[in-house]
Amino acid sequence: MTIPVIDMSKLDGEERAKTMAEIANGCEEWGFFQLINHGVPVELLERLKKGCSECYKLEREEGFNKSVPVKMLDEILVAEKEKSEKKVEEEVKKRVEGVDWEDVFVLQDDNEWPSIPHDFKETMGEYRRELKKLAERVMEVMDENLGLEKGYIKRAFGGPEENPFFGTKVSHYPPCPRPDLVAGLRAHTDAGGVILLFQDDEVGGLQILKDGQWIDVQPIKNAIVINTGDQLEVISNGRYKSVWHRVLALHEGNRRSIASFYNPSLSATIEPAAKLLMHLEAENETTVDKVKYPRFVFGDYMQVYQCQKFLPKEPRFQAVGAAAV
Repeated sequence: MTIPVIDMSKLDGEERAKTMAEIANGCEEWGFFQLINHGVPVELLERLKKGCSECYKLEREEGFNKSVPVKMLDEILVAEKEKSEKKVEEEVKKRVEGVDWEDVFVLQDDNEWPSIPHDFKETMGEYRRELKKLAERVMEVMDENLGLEKGYIKRAFGGPEENPFFGTKVSHYPPCPRPDLVAGLRAHTDAGGVILLFQDDEVGGLQILKDGQWIDVQPIKNAIVINTGDQLEVISNGRYKSVWHRVLALHEGNRRSIASFYNPSLSATIEPAAKLLMHLEAENETTVDKVKYPRFVFGDYMQVYQCQKFLPKEPRFQAVGAAAV
């Protein structure tokens, strides 16, 4: 099995209906798909790759080499030489179960950004503007596929006096001496809405869980990976899937990952779209049994998620639903 790869340029041509169906399948059956010919300039993507790599080497690498995951793994490697195999296994479980082999920083419009290299801020700012436009176009396709009015998801993500949140997470996964002992990023689902990932086009490691099997998200040069988060699963009343995914630590290669999140504002109220529930009534199905998700405020969900990110998502929905009653 391979992750669907969709040519977004065909949305504007004779193959529009087919492309819309491919995106619907990506959202409903996979929760992940890759977009090519998405409109983000290749020249910008090349500048971004170079800038993020230089940023890591010049400003981040030294700090990562002194980080908690590196220190923990160094201690385990020493322990392997000094202790029995059984004791080392216990040491491993105790020390590395809750860490990720990841260097990461988050960029928002109002926080401090790295200043090295000198053109990083300009390049990343330009990229974020392009990705935000792409996210909103993808959401309009989702609106249409779900039978919702244009702009529904974007409006649902806004709060009483707030716009939807848009943030970017820049990650590097350096070579790991013992990838059998530590995860690059532990398995989880994403809390928010639409996630747009510009992953490394040479170094793999990203996997999704599909039908009980871990499947590689194949590196494709200049593609943008789209995945649907927990809130889109709620709004679609389960038609769209928020799926488990992870990043493997690798012995070789320095994996680059730039994930942008188009999420609800913290004050946004999230619930299954009323129009989808009306369709259930029109089909003579009882909505009591068919409404799969509660109504809640996204900020409340995030408080639960921060403590349960790497645990099953269903109890998160139950917790915020119970609190909202």
